[in-house]
Amino acid sequence: MTAWLAIIAPAWIAGSTLALLSAPLGCLVLWRRMAFFADALAHGTLLGVALAVWWQLPMGIGIAMVSVMVVLGLVLIDDERLPADAVLAVVAVSLLCLGLLALTQLTNQQANVLGFLFGNLLELDWADLPLLAGSVMVGLGLLTYIWPAQIKLATHEALARIQGINPTRQRLFFMGVLAGFCAIALQAVGSLLISGLLVLPALTARLYSTSPKQMVIIALIVAQLGVTLGVWGSIWLDIQTGLTIVLVLAILFFAALMISKLTTSKLMPSKFWSARR
Repeated sequence: MTAWLAIIAPAWIAGSTLALLSAPLGCLVLWRRMAFFADALAHGTLLGVALAVWWQLPMGIGIAMVSVMVVLGLVLIDDERLPADAVLAVVAVSLLCLGLLALTQLTNQQANVLGFLFGNLLELDWADLPLLAGSVMVGLGLLTYIWPAQIKLATHEALARIQGINPTRQRLFFMGVLAGFCAIALQAVGSLLISGLLVLPALTARLYSTSPKQMVIIALIVAQLGVTLGVWGSIWLDIQTGLTIVLVLAILFFAALMISKLTTSKLMPSKFWSARR
């Protein structure tokens, strides 16, 4: 049991720490309707890793470079004739293919491809936790700083503009926090599953919340439950930890959805949710 705890405890602490950022960030992703963008950034982490290994740079720098390329690329290819969600889907799958190609052809990381795709949280040890915790705290600090403006933009963008909030600048701030999260979440759940870790807790919370604050709190609880059950479940089932965490989160979401549909007395949506519709 002691030997198991030496492996599982760092992974569980790391996942729980990551969930502190993923839950509120995921709520903002839903409110700002940027789930497809988050997916594109998550897939871009593979290409960022490949470039970092190829040029012998820190992994974070490679991912940051690709994130900037994604933002600039989306600005360049923006076209009123093309649906935004379809464009983002094309960008996401293109980045995934480029990342896999670069990892397998330009680097010697072929053996680690599955880890980059689905994560390997159990490889983390106690020495990795301070850097992870510090990165999450920086992300939470930045998120707290931009939170009031982001809520106003999500609720009523025109009114936020009148109040002096710059939507473009706030969007860039939010994209920066989102890119940073993708970088630190890569080892936990992998490139393919980052968007699941972001969106699923927030979606589940949306079913039972009547205000933004309540939604964030419920999303935090769901994310922590998903990480805990996912880490222990991956040991029990002997499968990838990232896969198990996201699968548990998906089960929690569908269970919550079924319960909400079967419940006769439903909560009335607040003005915030009505405004978002």
